[in-house]
Amino acid sequence: MHKYLIIIEKTETGFSAYSPDLLGCVSTGATRLEVEANMREAIEFHLEGMQEEGYPIPEPSSESAYLEVAS
Repeated sequence: MHKYLIIIEKTETGFSAYSPDLLGCVSTGATRLEVEANMREAIEFHLEGMQEEGYPIPEPSSESAYLEVAS
C-alpha cells in the first residue's frame, strides 16, 4: 500500500487534482469528495497501466507544508 500526496485546486466549475509523484495523473470533480474519489480511481488506473507496461512504480516522495506569512 502506498500513500500518494494529491493537490486539490478549486476551479470555476468544481475541483481538479493531481499527484506530484505520478506525472500525468489528474482528475476532476464537481465537489471535493467527488474529486478525491475520482483521483483514487485515477491513481489505481495509472499504477495498473505502469505495471502492465513494465515501468517501476514510483515511491511517494512529495511532502506538503503550510507557511504563515504577514500580508
